[in-house]
Amino acid sequence: MGYKVVVVGATGNVGREMLNILAERQFPVDEIAVLASRRSLGTEVSFGDKTLKTQDLDAFDFTGWDIALFAIGSDATRTYAPKAAATGCVVIDNSSLYRYDPDVPLVVPEVNPEAVDGYSRKNIIANPNCSTAQMVVALKPLHDRAHIKRVVVSTYQSVSGSGKDGIDELWDQTKAVYNPTQEVPPKVYPKQIAFNVIPHIDVFLEDGSTKEEWKMVAETKKIVDDAIKVTATCVRVPVFVGHAESINIEFEEFLDEDEARDILREAPGIMVIDKREDGGYVTPVECVGDFATFISRIRQDSTIENGLNLWCVSDNLRKGAALNAVQIAETLGNRVLKKG
Repeated sequence: MGYKVVVVGATGNVGREMLNILAERQFPVDEIAVLASRRSLGTEVSFGDKTLKTQDLDAFDFTGWDIALFAIGSDATRTYAPKAAATGCVVIDNSSLYRYDPDVPLVVPEVNPEAVDGYSRKNIIANPNCSTAQMVVALKPLHDRAHIKRVVVSTYQSVSGSGKDGIDELWDQTKAVYNPTQEVPPKVYPKQIAFNVIPHIDVFLEDGSTKEEWKMVAETKKIVDDAIKVTATCVRVPVFVGHAESINIEFEEFLDEDEARDILREAPGIMVIDKREDGGYVTPVECVGDFATFISRIRQDSTIENGLNLWCVSDNLRKGAALNAVQIAETLGNRVLKKG
C-alpha cells in the first residue's frame, strides 16, 4: 500500500524535478495529482512513463490525500498550505515561509531526521534553503566528531536558484555579448549576470548582509546546532545549475584532514572526490542530475588552531530543493505514516 501524493507547482523547475525524483526513487505512490495555477491549467508534465495534466490548485480538495509537495513560493503557500494541512494532508514546503516557525520542523534527512516527528503541530514540514541544505550535509558528521565553533562560507550559486527567468536571462545575455546589435538589460538580477558574478542574493538587511546570507545562518542553527556561529557571503554566478561553496570550519577539537576525509566518505548523502591533481575535484557542471553532495579540496587551515577548508558542490534543483523534499516524504513514511 502506497501514498496519495500531490505535487503543487508541478509546471515549475522544482515541481518537475520533484516528479522526476519520485519516479526515480520509486516512491510508493498509489495515486498522484499535479496542480498549478489556472494559467497553466491542463499543461502536461511527466511522471515516470506517464503523462499527467495539471489541475487547478484553487479548486482542488486535499481531503484524503497523504502528502503534498509544495513548490509555489511563499505568497501562494501562505494561502494554500494551511488549507491542505487542515484536511490532514502533510505539507512539505519548499518555500521560505515556514522555515523559521518554531512549530514547523526544518529537515535535512541526513542531518536531523528525527525532527520530522514534530510535523503534527501544524501538519507542515519545511525544506531548507538550497545553499543551506548541501552545507549542513557536510557539516553534521564533522560536528558530531569535533564540535564546530564557527563556519565561514562563500557561495557560488547558479541562476536556476532564481527559477526559469534567471536561466533565461543568463542565456539571453550570453548570446547578446556576441551580438553587438542586441541588448538584454538586467531584469531578474541587479546587474548583468553573463560573464559576471554578483555578490547579492535576495534583499539587503540593515546590517549589510543579504537575506540569503541570513537564511544560511538561521537555518544552520535550527538544523544542526544553535551554538554554531556562521558568517556567509552569497554570490550569484553565471552557471545554469549547481551551487558551489567554499567552507572554512573552526572546531572545538583538532580534526586531522585525513580523518575528516574518512568521516565524510562514510557519511550519508556525500561523495568525496578529493585528489590533489589537475581536475581532482568536482565542479557544478559535473554534479547536475546527481543525488549526492560532492566534497573536494579538504585541507587543514593553518591560520587557526583547529580549522579545515573544503569545497562543496551539489545540484541545487535536487538536493537543494526537490530531492530533499522527497527524502523528507520518505522519512515521514518510514518514521510516522508507515505505508508502502
